[in-house]
Parts: sequence; structure tokens; C-alpha cells
Amino acid sequence: MLGGMVLRRRDRGRLWIAAAVLVPAVTMTGCGDQSVPPPPAADSSAQTPAATPPSGTPGETVKADEPAPDEVLVEVVVNGGLAGVVNQLVVHYDGGYTVRHGTTSPRAGRMTPAQVAALRAALEDPAYAKVPARPTGEPVHDGFQYIVTYRHRVVVATDGEQPTALRRVFAALPEGGPPTGP
Repeated sequence: MLGGMVLRRRDRGRLWIAAAVLVPAVTMTGCGDQSVPPPPAADSSAQTPAATPPSGTPGETVKADEPAPDEVLVEVVVNGGLAGVVNQLVVHYDGGYTVRHGTTSPRAGRMTPAQVAALRAALEDPAYAKVPARPTGEPVHDGFQYIVTYRHRVVVATDGEQPTALRRVFAALPEGGPPTGP
């Protein structure tokens, strides 16, 4: 008997089948805080990701291997010195940069296209690729340590060891080079 109804023997089997199908569905959708959202409807357009156009102005040609303008070109972290500074300079491909001295708020600036080109040329110089990743000589007491990150390669240098290619990169940085002031 179901809700006052009398079921015939053959209808009982159908009831069990219906219960077997409905109970999991009710349990999955549930109610209140324990509800699980139903799966998304099958839609052929939802299965294919939409192509996103490259950023830039309309009609602008963007090469697939070119980085985004706001992507980081180079990061230089300077630490040490008599004052024990920890400063950071981040330059983006579009020439925008930020300088942070210690825990102060970052200060922003912008390089000219010619300055960015000079910095990129110094970083892409084959001689820079040969700069050792770590200093090999004795550290300079109370000197600075420079950590330069470019294209996932990290170069650590000190005041005592700065190969010519690294000095060219430092000379091309905004504001006269790595931020060493407190």
C-alpha cells in the first residue's frame, strides 16, 4: 500500500525501479546548504572553448611568441649594503616599471620605447646569456647582492663581480640602474 493506494504485484516492481532511479536524483540535488548543483546541460557550444582574440588595438598584428605588454621583462632585487636594504625593480615589456624600497609602497614610472629597446638588447645579448648564474669570487663585505630574473633565468651578482654584459643591463635599467638606496 502506497499513500492509501493498493498496488498490484506487477506494479510493485515498477515502483522499486522508479525508487531506484529517483532516490539518487533526490539525494544529489538535495536542498538547503548540502545541495549539490546539477551538472551543466549538454551543449555543444559549451564543450568547445571560444577563441579569445589577442589584446591590442583593432587591426594590430600580434605575434604568437611576443609577450603581453604588461608581462614582466626583468626583475632586479637588491639586498645588503650597510643599511641592509631589500629593494625591487620590476620592468614590464611595455616600459612601465615599479620600484620598491624596503616595505614602502611601490613607485611607478615609464621608460621610453627607445629605453625599452636598449634594455631588451642588453638582456638578449648572447654575452649576457654567458653571465654566471652565481658569483664565483669572494663576497664584498657590506656590499650589495643583485638578483636579476629574465625569462626564468636567475643571475646573482655582487658588487665585486659584475661582468661587462651585466653592467650593460644595469646601465639600461630605469632610474640609473638597480635600486640601491634605502
